[in-house]
Amino acid sequence: MAGSATLDEVLECLRARRPVFHSEADLQHSFALAVGEVAPEVRCRLEVPVRGSDASEYLDLLCLGPAGRTAIEFKYVTRQWSGTAGMPPEEYALRGHNAPDVARRDFLRDVGRLERFCDREDQNGLALLITNEAALWRPRQRRMPTRDEDFRIHHGRELSGTLLWAGGSFPNNTRVLRSAYMLAWRPYTQLEGPGSEFRCLAVFITPNPAQPQPPHEA
Repeated sequence: MAGSATLDEVLECLRARRPVFHSEADLQHSFALAVGEVAPEVRCRLEVPVRGSDASEYLDLLCLGPAGRTAIEFKYVTRQWSGTAGMPPEEYALRGHNAPDVARRDFLRDVGRLERFCDREDQNGLALLITNEAALWRPRQRRMPTRDEDFRIHHGRELSGTLLWAGGSFPNNTRVLRSAYMLAWRPYTQLEGPGSEFRCLAVFITPNPAQPQPPHEA
């Protein structure tokens, strides 16, 4: 992480203070605070504009360290859960997103965006997903193909190349990855009640400075 901390160190710090989050924005802010606690020399910037693009794009979090930079995109996908967690205790009422196929598509969109953003030799990327939706980390049991077949992100899946949505019937959803990624889910927290197990998926993107380098926010 910005050449100063490992993801495991940041997640350990984050988990101790925030076993669950109210929203994706809550996760982003809390993660930035955890980075600052683990590596005080790293500066964190939320919602950083990415210039040099045809459209207005924003990066969820940019970590700036003395030895490097890390661009981070977050996804927080939940099924319904309510309860008390944390210290001091805090009440949570999570709503269900009920669209794991869309969650897969959007997470891989983040991976593709980070491959574009990491166009300088001192900047790597991290796509981080935290969820209590078990359908995302479990392999599919049915044999009939689904429209998001290429976008499955269960544990042990390797993703690479061109990913087609519904066999290419929706070209705007096509994702082309320049690298291959072996997906490994890890535990995040175990709370109480149905839907209380949270896991996280981290995909690291290596720098690709061979691309033309548009100007970035300093």
